[in-house]
Parts: sequence; C-alpha cells; structure tokens
Amino acid sequence: MELKDILAISGHGGLFKFISQGRNGIIVESLADKKRISASATAKISALEDIAIYTDVEEVSLADVFTSIYNKEGGNQTISHKSSSNELKSYFEEVLPDYDKDRVYVSDIKKVLNWYNILQSLDMLKPSEKEEENKEEEKSAE
Repeated sequence: MELKDILAISGHGGLFKFISQGRNGIIVESLADKKRISASATAKISALEDIAIYTDVEEVSLADVFTSIYNKEGGNQTISHKSSSNELKSYFEEVLPDYDKDRVYVSDIKKVLNWYNILQSLDMLKPSEKEEENKEEEKSAE
C-alpha cells in the first residue's frame, strides 16, 4: 500500500494523486474523475502517509489503520462514512481499540472511512510485497 503520492486537500472533497510541481503550487489529479487541477501553494495539503491517528499510547499511522480495516473487512468496503455517530465510533473502536476518544472526532473517523472506501474501490490498498516480506520475517523471528 503506497500512500506517498495520495493527497487530501482542504476545501476539496475526495483524494488526489500528485502529478507535478507547478509555478504557483502543485498539479494534482482527482482519483474519482481523473480531472487535473492546480492546488495553490497556500492550500492546506496533507499527504496520507503523513497522517496519524491519536491513541492513548502513541500515534498510529493512517497506513496501519487502513491495514487493520483491510484485514477486518477481508479487503472489502467498510461501513459508510454517512453512518450514525455511534455506529462510526463503535466500528472505529473495533479497528483501533485504544484510539484517543478526546482527540479523534467523529469527523476524523468519517474522513478515514471515506478515504479507505475510495482507495479500496480503486484497488489501491493491497499490501505491497515488501510489507508481506516484513510480516513473514516477523513471524519467523518469533
């Protein structure tokens, strides 16, 4: 799962793929409709690989959360981000039991689940061969 070039841009729904550096910002392509836009240098742009979720102990990377959801759902779609607040919280607690309930808001959970479903529908969540090798090494070391 490569999240390096996948971006979330504040004020724009959905996810974007980094294409190139422009004169006044960056050029991105929407994952949904493949349209390219220029994102201003002043826009709040976040790479998904840089996002982490607060837990009671440490921060957990978004990739690890996606992997946990992927394993729970067997690689299929998860619940809708439009589900009720209580459903979203209880689902997220199943996926990440020790998430910090004071700092992770329902709006954050909605984004994570929406992003997961977008990436899953585009078949971008399969674990990479390197991740599979690391898991095998960990199992053999035990």
